[in-house]
Amino acid sequence: MASSADRNPPPFPASEEPEPELSDMADGDSDEGEDIFVRSFLLVWPAVGSESRSSAAHLSGAGTALNQASQKPANTCRKPLAPSPATACALSATFCFCLKPNLEEDEAKDSFDVDVAVTNPEKVGDGMNAYVAYKVSTRTSLPMFKSKAFTARRRFSDFLGLYEKLSAKQSLHGCIIPPPPEKSVVGMTKVKVGMDDPSSVEFVEKRRAALERYLQRIVSHPLLLQDPDVREFLERDDLPRAVNTQALSGAGFLKMITKASDAVSKMTIKMNESDTWFEDKFQEVDMEEQQLRKLHAVVDSLVNHRKELCMNTAVFAKSMAMLGNSEDNTALSRALSQLAEVEDKMEQLHQEQAGSDFFIFAELLADYIRLLGAVRGCFDQRVRAWQRWQEAQSTLQKKREAEAKLLWANKPDKLQQAKEEIAEWEAKVTQYERDFDRIGMTVRKEVLRFEKEKAKDFKSQIIKYLEAMLQSQQRLIKFWEAFLPEAKAIA
Repeated sequence: MASSADRNPPPFPASEEPEPELSDMADGDSDEGEDIFVRSFLLVWPAVGSESRSSAAHLSGAGTALNQASQKPANTCRKPLAPSPATACALSATFCFCLKPNLEEDEAKDSFDVDVAVTNPEKVGDGMNAYVAYKVSTRTSLPMFKSKAFTARRRFSDFLGLYEKLSAKQSLHGCIIPPPPEKSVVGMTKVKVGMDDPSSVEFVEKRRAALERYLQRIVSHPLLLQDPDVREFLERDDLPRAVNTQALSGAGFLKMITKASDAVSKMTIKMNESDTWFEDKFQEVDMEEQQLRKLHAVVDSLVNHRKELCMNTAVFAKSMAMLGNSEDNTALSRALSQLAEVEDKMEQLHQEQAGSDFFIFAELLADYIRLLGAVRGCFDQRVRAWQRWQEAQSTLQKKREAEAKLLWANKPDKLQQAKEEIAEWEAKVTQYERDFDRIGMTVRKEVLRFEKEKAKDFKSQIIKYLEAMLQSQQRLIKFWEAFLPEAKAIA
């Protein structure tokens, strides 16, 4: 039988640990909550021996392959049995059969009675030390919270600090962490200089809406809602000042170095992907991100053109009004003045439509561009877990070779230490393999959940966008219909 170091990672994750209850995770640290997504369809590779023969009997499609493998003599390391291709196919069919019902059950369980709103942005302080504080209002009937309705004041760095805390804990397990809106040094500088400037007001409103969507995605996630940092963020009156959230801080440079080293590791250590599902999904995510970026650039251009149309329409209306005032023909003068009023109303419509283009459509695309980056991050966590597992297997192989050399050299004084090191690394290999399996299962579940949420979000936002367009066009028709008699009355 091949050793654990010689086989590829199994195509479907396994877990041998008991699953924590949801109520336990609500009170404990969220680091132990990664099994919430692998509730009822965990598959366990049979171990060599009588246990493997008894467990293989439960898999009708793979029973023959496992029973034949279990009859082979086991080595002294007692490594887990690597599944044959026939076994993997049978388990794949079993997994696909069980996946949809469990996803439907989890979708029903993901409906949480938590309503979060971010409102009332206020400028605090003066000069370059000023910042904007937002009112975070929460209404819920969940018993994990202290009350049914509560509010707190949070600044932008607090939102970034929450993301950093969640990323440090949950992303290591393959969880997709919704990212907050990006920093804008130029926008905040304008706000610090003058809050009453129209561009500053627009920037603050954009950020407020983005922060609200960010929190809503967090509280709608079944695992993140259980995190104590999320509850503290929503409930606590005063939070400690978030650190390491500045773009030019030492932590920021450290993150850049970490990302660069991860990129180098991915290029130097190529993962032998045994499950084509992950490879296909990663390519889909990569392609979708490229298309969304192109579409977002086009919609951004549409918003800018719509704003330019607003300004030109306002100039046109003003010029038309001046022409009507200078006209001697009474009927023509009145018609021109009425046309100027219609153009004023059209300017307002164009402005509202530009807002719909941005807040309904462009921001949706921007959110999902960032979310797809988070999806890529959970795939990267799975690759890191695989690399850690492979490095442990390589170290274990070196320890065994060192033990063999000690046996040949007849050095019994060092042999016991070598055996202890081998036992230690065998335990690490088993643990890292288990971590890789668990992360793979979580990533699979998270991606499927992400796709469902994306379809729901796009459907609701597109319907809202079309309704806004329809209402705008209906109002436009009424304006022109009201003006038509004035135009016909020109003599």
